Amino acid sequence: MPCRRELMASLPVDGGSGSRQRLPGRLLRRGSWRPKMPTPRLLVLFGSQTGTAQDVAERLGREAQRRRLGCRVQALDSYAVANLIREPLVIFVCATTGQGDPPDNMKNFWRFIFRKNLPSTSLCQMDFAVVGLGDSAYTKFNFVAKKLHRRLLQLGGSALMPMCLGDDQHELGPDATIDPWLGDLWEKVLRLYPVPLDLPVIPPGVPLPSKFTLQFIQEAPNPGSKESCLASPESLGPPSESQPFLAPMVTNQRVTGPSHFQDVRLIEFDITDSGLSFAPGDVVLIQPSNSAAHIQQFCQVLGLDPKQYFILQPREPDVPCPPELPQPCSVWHLVSQYLDIASVPRRSFFELLACLSLHELEREKLLELSSAQGQEDLCEYCSRPRRTILEVLCDFPHTAGAIPPDYLLDLIPQIRPRAFSIASSLLVHPRRLQILVAVVQYQTRLREPRRGLCSSWLASLDPEKGPVQVPLWVRPGGLAFPETPDTPVIMVGPGTGVAPFRAAIQERVAQGQTVSRPPLCSPGNFLFFGCRWQDQDFYWAAEWQELEKRGCLTLVTAFSREQGQKVYVQHRLRERGPLVWELLDHHGAYFYLAGNAKYMPADVTEALMSIFQEEGGLSHPNAATYLARLQRTLRFQTETWA
Repeated sequence: MPCRRELMASLPVDGGSGSRQRLPGRLLRRGSWRPKMPTPRLLVLFGSQTGTAQDVAERLGREAQRRRLGCRVQALDSYAVANLIREPLVIFVCATTGQGDPPDNMKNFWRFIFRKNLPSTSLCQMDFAVVGLGDSAYTKFNFVAKKLHRRLLQLGGSALMPMCLGDDQHELGPDATIDPWLGDLWEKVLRLYPVPLDLPVIPPGVPLPSKFTLQFIQEAPNPGSKESCLASPESLGPPSESQPFLAPMVTNQRVTGPSHFQDVRLIEFDITDSGLSFAPGDVVLIQPSNSAAHIQQFCQVLGLDPKQYFILQPREPDVPCPPELPQPCSVWHLVSQYLDIASVPRRSFFELLACLSLHELEREKLLELSSAQGQEDLCEYCSRPRRTILEVLCDFPHTAGAIPPDYLLDLIPQIRPRAFSIASSLLVHPRRLQILVAVVQYQTRLREPRRGLCSSWLASLDPEKGPVQVPLWVRPGGLAFPETPDTPVIMVGPGTGVAPFRAAIQERVAQGQTVSRPPLCSPGNFLFFGCRWQDQDFYWAAEWQELEKRGCLTLVTAFSREQGQKVYVQHRLRERGPLVWELLDHHGAYFYLAGNAKYMPADVTEALMSIFQEEGGLSHPNAATYLARLQRTLRFQTETWA
């Protein structure tokens, strides 16, 4: 049976002015057309890692609501993907993470949609559009959105719009592309699925109903009840985001020298009886909290009593309450554990705040900052100096003091867990989990230094002063090490990028992996480590040197500031070009790269390309093909972060 798209292409439709218009409708089993359909519910599905794609998806939901279109907004992995064949109109909003990877909350969907046995007409009743969120500084810019768009076409879907590819590198961010695209989208959607004329558009200045209501209660709950959703020995399954394990912190040690510009911590947790299981390359996710000072300041500005309890109620029956919030919940718990008041607000924050403002001058300024014309001012006020939500609320005190509590969850995003590479082997330390944390702190034109929420919170915890517990769980990371014990591995990990390789080396050594002295052609562990100063930020120096003495490791270091000309790991790779080529081409070695995503991955890749040409005698195109084959067979893997 031909799909709807093919039949529609062959049918001229008179739109009243002689133009060809497309009929919204479904093909019936006998090939006849249903002349009129009720307005369908738009479905917006998002895959988001840092919250940007979710913010765009929720913006789509609000704009649909203002246009009187029914709309659902869901994370891709929370949607029953088998129902996609029955959806008439779907907008996909997806970010690209790492080196072209899908976000965590769309990985199950990603595996399903690329099944080879899906029929090519699976989605022939679906109109779709794709919004991508990416960064053009990365090689695989918006790779996920582009690949998804192609796959939806392969499965018979009909593209309602060209792809929208938002770019973080643009001076005004992704909105520079999304704003005009959305204008075209709504024009097309409303032409296909017009709403009744007696339902006017809800103006931008009028607030939409909140998702939840907060029903404050007079009596506090039983003192014995705990405000948490934590994994216990009786819990079903391993710890997860909805049920993290409350891990006791054992040590919190600074491992950079006292004069070093950055505070880096080696933190160890006790995971006895946690049910946690992990392998080298996996990551631990940690759920941070806001500082007590910020919580008190927030409650003061908004006129909230932190000791007050409330019951959360969704306005719509199909909207679940956040599982992270207990019922009843205290204002203190909501602000400390859930509301990300230390994050930099997005444009949507200012849009809603303007709607809620009763103060004329503040409302006028908020409307300006949330308008399309005011995005340069918003960038200058908020994005460039990294001004936080709490600081903005302090700048607009009259508006902040009048915010209805019902809107808190609409206005302020949820605190997201932070991922850290696990730096220890479960085989070697069965009751411990270690991470290496660079404490984020930097100065902008604002008086107060900018601080990373999770790293600063972790650094502030001192287990020597009393028991400290941290909610955490683990998930697979972007690095998978070979199971065969005789396969050599080359690991390039400058700075804190060395953390996952410590776990891998510990495990491989425990399994009996060793290397021989030069010529180094036998299986083993080869680590290229880089930092600024040997005596300031050479992480685990004594451990590496001991493994070298035992013949378990070949270590190559690059101390960038200890000579007139800076030396980085890519320079050391070139120097060891014959060894790298020998290991990769003759011994089937795996190559791993972890660390900062800004320049290092491209520099290391360029060094590898040079080695392939100089040592392997390959032309530039053949060297690129060789590298692509290593990537395709998972013999070249990367884990990078901004």
